[in-house]
Amino acid sequence: MIEVVDYDPSWPRQFQALAARARTALGSRVLRIDHVGSTAVAGLAAKPIIDLDVLVQSTAVDAAIRTLADLGYAHEGDLGIVGREAFRSPIGEARHHLYLMTEGHPEWRRHLRFRDALRADPPLREAYARLKHTLAAQYGDDRTAYSHGKSDFIRAALESMSSGI
Repeated sequence: MIEVVDYDPSWPRQFQALAARARTALGSRVLRIDHVGSTAVAGLAAKPIIDLDVLVQSTAVDAAIRTLADLGYAHEGDLGIVGREAFRSPIGEARHHLYLMTEGHPEWRRHLRFRDALRADPPLREAYARLKHTLAAQYGDDRTAYSHGKSDFIRAALESMSSGI
C-alpha cells in the first residue's frame, strides 16, 4: 500500500545516518551525498522513504556497486536511467533508496532542482502534496502508476523554472 504521511522532522537525521554509513563505506570515492526526494523538503507530505543521491568519481562506480552490495544493498540496475545505479535498502533496515551517479549526471541535477523548487515555493509544495495524496488513494499498491502520475507535475515545475516563470 502506498502511504503518504505528514512531514516527519526525524527524516533529516535519518538521512544523515544513512549518508554517514555510505560515506564511511565508500571512502574517498564519494564526492558528495545529497538528500533528495520529498523527505528532503521540510513540511512536505511524503512516502516515509529517504532518498539519497551518492555521487562518486566515474572511475569508482564499479567498486562502489560492489561495496554497497557488501553492505546488503540490492542493486537494481539503472531502472531506465542510463548512468544511474539504483539500490534497495538492506533487508531489515528502514526503507530507503540509494542512487549512485557521477557528478553532473542530469538526473542528479534534476533531483536537486526539483527539491530546491519545492523548498522555495510553498504553493508548489502544497500542490505537490495534494497530488501525492490523490495518487496514493487512486493507485493503492500500483507504485508505477503512482510514479507516472507525478511525472507531468515534476516536468511542468522544472520547465517553468527553466523559462523563468
